[in-house]
Order: sequence, then C-alpha cells, then structure tokens
Amino acid sequence: MSTYDVVILGGGPGGYNAAIRAGQLGLKAACVEGRATLGGTCLNVGCMPSKALLHASELYDAAMGSEFANLGIEVKPTLNLAQMMKQKDESVTGLTKGIEFLFRKNKVDWIKGWGHIDGPGKVTVTDSQGGKTELSAKDIIIATGSEPTPLPGVEIDNKRILDSTGALSLAEVPKHLVVIGAGVIGLELGSVWRRLGAQVTVVEFLDRICPGVDGEAGKTLQRSLSKQGISFKLSSKVTSATTSANGVQLSVEPAAGGTAELIEADYVLVSIGRRPYTQGLGLENVGLTTDKRGMLANKGHRTEAAGVWVIGDVTSGPMLAHKAEDEAMACIEQIVGKAGEVNYDLIPNVIYTKPELASVGKTEEQLKAEGRAYKVGKFPFTANSRAKINHETEGFAKVLADERTDEILGVHLVGPSVSEMIGEYCVAMEFSASAEDIALTCHPHPTRSEALRQAAMNVEGMATQM
Repeated sequence: MSTYDVVILGGGPGGYNAAIRAGQLGLKAACVEGRATLGGTCLNVGCMPSKALLHASELYDAAMGSEFANLGIEVKPTLNLAQMMKQKDESVTGLTKGIEFLFRKNKVDWIKGWGHIDGPGKVTVTDSQGGKTELSAKDIIIATGSEPTPLPGVEIDNKRILDSTGALSLAEVPKHLVVIGAGVIGLELGSVWRRLGAQVTVVEFLDRICPGVDGEAGKTLQRSLSKQGISFKLSSKVTSATTSANGVQLSVEPAAGGTAELIEADYVLVSIGRRPYTQGLGLENVGLTTDKRGMLANKGHRTEAAGVWVIGDVTSGPMLAHKAEDEAMACIEQIVGKAGEVNYDLIPNVIYTKPELASVGKTEEQLKAEGRAYKVGKFPFTANSRAKINHETEGFAKVLADERTDEILGVHLVGPSVSEMIGEYCVAMEFSASAEDIALTCHPHPTRSEALRQAAMNVEGMATQM
C-alpha cells in the first residue's frame, strides 16, 4: 500500500489543480485518473476542443461569407474537415502533456485507473488491465466531475444521436443537425456546425435560451444567432427518436402538451445538461449519500465524512471549470491550515458564440425578485469605435448598480471578445467597486473595453462616446 498526504479522485480542472497546489505546498499527492490523458472533460472533450472548433469555424465562415470580401480580401476557401479536427486534437494533446509536466515538476503521482473508496483513508485503483493498487491517505478529495445527462426516449449512440463528445468529432458536416437543449454546449456546438454549412435547429423545453442568464442578454443573443441561420423551437420537447442508417426522425411536442410533429435530421445532439459522476465510487464505505441528482453536499468543501472533501461538478454550484479550479485551491489551502475560500457570488459565466455572452453577479430578474433597488447603465457596441471599425457591433454592455450605494451588483455583456473583458468587472466587484469607480478609470482608445466604462458612466446618464 502506498501512503500519501492526499489522494485526489479525478484529473480534471478541479483534480489536477488540487494535485499541483498540494505539491507546491509540500504535500505528497496522488491523482487518480482513468482516462488515457489528464485534463478531464474540459481539456479532452469539452471546453478546449470546442474552442478550437469555434475559432476555426469562425474564420471559415468569415472567409466564406461577405465579411472577408467587405474587407477587400477575396478568397475561395475549401473546408478540410479532417485537418480542422487534426489541429483540434493536436492542441488538446499539447495541453494534456502540459499537465503531465506540471505533475512531474511538483512531484505529483498520477495513478492511472479508476478509484474506489474502501473506507476512511483507503482507496483502491483498478487499471485498464484489471490490476489493483491500494492507496492510503489522511485526506481524500472527490473531483470526479460530470457526464452528459441522458434524455428518456432518445438513446445516445454517438453515430446518429450524439452527446457533446460525439459532436466534437464528426467526420462530415451534417445536412441538418437538431440540437436538443439551448444551453451553453448546444449553442456553441450548434454554432460550429452552422458555420461549416449545416442547417441547425435548436429544440428547447423552456420558453427562452440560456436559462439563468440575464433575460435581455439572452434575447439579444438569440436574435443574433437567428440571423446567422439557427432556427429555434422553444417551449418544445422531444419525446422519441428513431434512427436509421442515414438519419434520425424526432417526435417533437409543445412542452405544455399537444400535437406532435416529426422532424427529420441526419444527426442529433443531446445537450440538456450534465449530471455529477458519483456512481461506483464507494461512497457508502465512508457513510456518504448523494441527492436525487447524484450530487454530494459540502460545507466549505468538506463532506460529512471526516477526511473526505468534494470539489467541482460533483457538488453544488455552477458546473464550470474555473469554479472547480477555485475550489481546488481553497480545498488544499484548508487542508494545510490556511484560510482558503471561494466567492460564489462572483463566478463569471461565458457562452463562446458569436457574439459572445459574458456575465458576473446578479441578473435584473434576480434583483427584482429580491426587491433590491438598482440602477442600470447600458452602452451598445454600435456606439463603440473599435467595434464599428471591426464590423462587430452586435450587443451591449450592461451594468447593474445599487441605487443607494452605487456598488456594482451585476454585469452582463453581449458582444465581441467579451469573454476577455468580463474579468475587469470580476476584479472590480471583488473589491466592492462602485459604478463610479469604473466610470472614473481611464481606458485605452480605441478599444472594445471602452464600452465597459461607458456603461458604468451611463449608470448616471454620463455616456459620451458614439
């Protein structure tokens, strides 16, 4: 039996960051991961490969459409889908190898296989050949992540009916792709294949896309995606799917009930969310149970079992890689006696479509529900000089501030490169900044970031740019 200070189950953003931080702080750490590569869903079949395809497809779409021609660049592009997938895979490999390097640098052991908790401080790892390794540790961190949520009546085979992993590796551009679920994954992957030439239909049970985001921001994004050719069937549900050698026939009904219609597609992407991966971990051996969704409860990242911690998608909070990273750091800091913590009110959210949607803090709907008086400052990208010059004027910046104190309560951005800009407001809000603080801060001209300042200025009706 190998003895460690901490054993981490899962090598995704939560797990590998916890392992690296543990090594930095002098703990003897082991990370148990059954995939052939480190990085979890995010690096292997999630965030990173999807961004590689989003970037490539955006450039292809710009060259195919009028965007390049308007700039005086005349080309006739040819899609080489195999090469597009190859460069995606090469990028992912480079990132996963980078984690292996950081493990070696910080003296973290990667135990290859699937971990099972056998009792307090005991983990058995079974590798791909059936071999078993026994580990002991003072602390165990569960960071096993999540998996796609299945949809009853629609069986995923990753041939015609795909989960997000399958949709990242298609060998051909669909003629008609039906996306079930208008959340982040569905919109991003739907955007990829629409740009590459597919007809895309998004079916969503709710009456809006992007549940949870600011209502105005969500409507603005939907209008933009509709103009790009994505069709939306809201307040609708898929009740069955029949596959054939060449496609899928879906039965779609109104969410409230009613007459079904049949939709023909050659591929279907099921993206109705993710569920915690907690089955088969041996939780019962340390007295732990999950809720109906398979999620583990925590108090300051601790479970009810002594010496067992939980971070990332398997516990409460948004299923986001950067949330898992924050929890990983805080968890390890607490294990060594430091005061690690996560501010769950300021975890940013991003949808990497075109335009992008990025937000942090409260939405208008939340503030109204709380009965909190607030002020709104908005600024459109149509009035931002850099956005106008770059022909990317869709969207706006919106700042919500407390009516009495002027403290920034929420920020919602729809527009170009807003994923890179939302961090400014994350920092500002971490320091409890007021809208006036941003309004008085000089921003470089001409940049898209000026829209952030102008929105803050407009909380008091002071916007100046056009």
